[in-house]
Amino acid sequence: MDEAPPAAGSSQIFADNLKGFILAVASSAFIGASFIIKKKGLKRAGAYGSRAGGGGYGYLLEPLWWIGMVTMIIGEIANFVAYIFAPAVLVTPLGALSIIVSAVLAHFILKERLQRMGVLGCVLCIVGSTVIVLHAPEEKTPSSVEQIWDLATQPAFLLYTASAVAVSLVLMLHCAPRVGQTNILVYLGICSAIGSLTVMSIKAIGIAIKLTLDGINQAGYFQTWVFAMLAISCIVIQLNYLNKGDLSCY
Repeated sequence: MDEAPPAAGSSQIFADNLKGFILAVASSAFIGASFIIKKKGLKRAGAYGSRAGGGGYGYLLEPLWWIGMVTMIIGEIANFVAYIFAPAVLVTPLGALSIIVSAVLAHFILKERLQRMGVLGCVLCIVGSTVIVLHAPEEKTPSSVEQIWDLATQPAFLLYTASAVAVSLVLMLHCAPRVGQTNILVYLGICSAIGSLTVMSIKAIGIAIKLTLDGINQAGYFQTWVFAMLAISCIVIQLNYLNKGDLSCY
């Protein structure tokens, strides 16, 4: 009788992790497909106006780009829900699978040939994601947003946050206007640096929603809204530079 609670707890953790895993894989499929759809839309918009890589926003009038955006939103929602159920260390690596989906669809839809190094990169993505997921540690779920805030305000994380913001500002204000249109790594660097903060804030919001649904209202904590504003800001920045990066070398 004494062993029943731990077993039940382990079963619930496994079930939540499985839900998070399935949602993360589905998210990668939708997001990977959205990149290809949006790129076709960006190409079509670029043929009739200024390109996104050159600072134009004509793609906002292109229906195909909006279809890609809707597909991405569906994928991001699935990814968001996955963070509610599973640890970030399990969900985040699965995002690399979107690269595989994009590579395969690009080969058939955009007629982009995948070279040997590209194939090797895809294999490494699969192997890396699999290793991390199989060895993902059990996560101790915080009981409130305040606990997440305490972890996020530790000196080490604050130092990392300041570094990520500083690198992003240098890339956005100095590098992007000069070499962004010819070097896609500038836009990818911005999205990656900001994306690391997005993961943290999305995980915090996911936990807040889960606790609220369990009867522990988190809307009264100002930290919840700080994390929400941070997530929205990061997502908007990523979307802007992701669209620029789609055609920066086109």
